[in-house]
Amino acid sequence: MKKILNANQIKLIAIIAMTIDHLAWAIFPGLRTEWYVIALHIIGRLTAPIMWFFIAEGCHYTRSMGKYVGRLFIFALISHFAYDFAFGIPFLPLSTGVFNQTSVMWSLAWAAALVWICRSEKLPQWVKLVISVAVCVIAFPSDWSSIAVMCPFFLYAHRGKFKLQAIDIVLWSLVYALVYFFFLDKLYGALQMFTFLTIPILAMYNGERGKWKGMKWFFYIYYPAHLVVIGIIRLALHGNISTIF
Repeated sequence: MKKILNANQIKLIAIIAMTIDHLAWAIFPGLRTEWYVIALHIIGRLTAPIMWFFIAEGCHYTRSMGKYVGRLFIFALISHFAYDFAFGIPFLPLSTGVFNQTSVMWSLAWAAALVWICRSEKLPQWVKLVISVAVCVIAFPSDWSSIAVMCPFFLYAHRGKFKLQAIDIVLWSLVYALVYFFFLDKLYGALQMFTFLTIPILAMYNGERGKWKGMKWFFYIYYPAHLVVIGIIRLALHGNISTIF
């Protein structure tokens, strides 16, 4: 497959898919079964693996892991309030359960932190294992849960071996799909496996950032900003209800 897409172009695909998915939740709240709603959510499955992939890339290319991880945690904090407002979730985590209590950015920040911790040669393996389990527990209540920690972690570990990275995406998506299938909703659990549609897109990644250097900061602004707009649409159409499960 030809390597014709740079990072900016792939991230733009993720942004468009994410926006479509979030608009679908705002306009058609709840676990709807109409084919067109399902189709919109299938498009949205492109987003998460692209985020996971570029967290791994970011860990590789950043000049300062400390600054990178710190920036992600600040971004996760801001995004928490935007995410909860968008979908009618109380700002206080765990007040309505353990699923979807905050945005995926919380897990992604911890994924980068875990990469940073496990790169240390001073820590023994058993300490790294304990920390990994603790991080998964901490990240569990977010969107995409602990999967958005472990998949970026393994994508980083397998960087340069795309076949293994593709397997990482499929296997960790399967874990999330099974949890969703058995504990939330069977149809929407099966829907999570459409993340595999991202694999041919990522296979076309040419390793280049793209000419526009502002994409990173654009996403940091766009993500919480578009969620605020989604929240306004939710309130206008349905009132103060929760639209996501």
